[in-house]
Amino acid sequence: MTNLRDLGLSEYEARAYRSLLRTGPTTAKELSRTSEVPMGRIYDVLNGLEQHQLVRSQAAGRPKKYLAVEPEIALDRLLDAKKKELEAKAKQYETVVETLVDEMDAGTPVDEQFWTAAVGPDETLDLLCERISAAEDELIYVAGSPASGIDLQQASSRLTTQLEDALGRGVDIELLITPSVVAELPERNVAQHHNRLGEYENFAVRTLDTVDWTFTLIDRIEVCIAVPNPMDPTQSFAMIDLKDTAFTGDLREEFQMQWEQAEPFEL
Repeated sequence: MTNLRDLGLSEYEARAYRSLLRTGPTTAKELSRTSEVPMGRIYDVLNGLEQHQLVRSQAAGRPKKYLAVEPEIALDRLLDAKKKELEAKAKQYETVVETLVDEMDAGTPVDEQFWTAAVGPDETLDLLCERISAAEDELIYVAGSPASGIDLQQASSRLTTQLEDALGRGVDIELLITPSVVAELPERNVAQHHNRLGEYENFAVRTLDTVDWTFTLIDRIEVCIAVPNPMDPTQSFAMIDLKDTAFTGDLREEFQMQWEQAEPFEL
């Protein structure tokens, strides 16, 4: 059950505020009695409520009296304070991450082969987006079949965002696709995504009818390869992420030959 403690008040502060709403203007001594907050704590509790701007005090007479601020105003103030607290925490965590990124150097990639795999459309998309976000220098995205490991219509927006982030980091991106892949997407989506990415000088896209593969080559050392379903080649099955500099070097050369034959993409 939600209560005022969820918005930052202590148990005593919450009890005192609720009691003030019921009693109206009252003294600290009387509030201690009605709220069951110990007399030895009541002034600290009232000071806390004043800091939260949840009570007003009348110091002209003796004894001093206190009055609760209207609930709508009080809750808005507590909400604003909590938002500011969370924003400050978020900035603090961002600073921590920036510091750790500088400190936690992954070192020079080794030549030893390593691979992993994802099975299923959601897992495939997660893996692909993760590896795109790790690109530092160059990213080659080749889509030779609608069965590219993901639902193109559902995933195209998320992929575009990942590619746009990479472009913003200075990663050079070359996108090679077949006309059949373009035809799978609504024209409006194609135009929106192309306009977003086409603003970057380090982005290029071409089309070629004879592209048979579907893969993403990252920094010349890593490749994500889409695996079609053997029982239905039009459907995706899995994605393999492979680090093998010899294989990716050959793949990069093969891609370059295809790229030179391709035509610039035009809407």
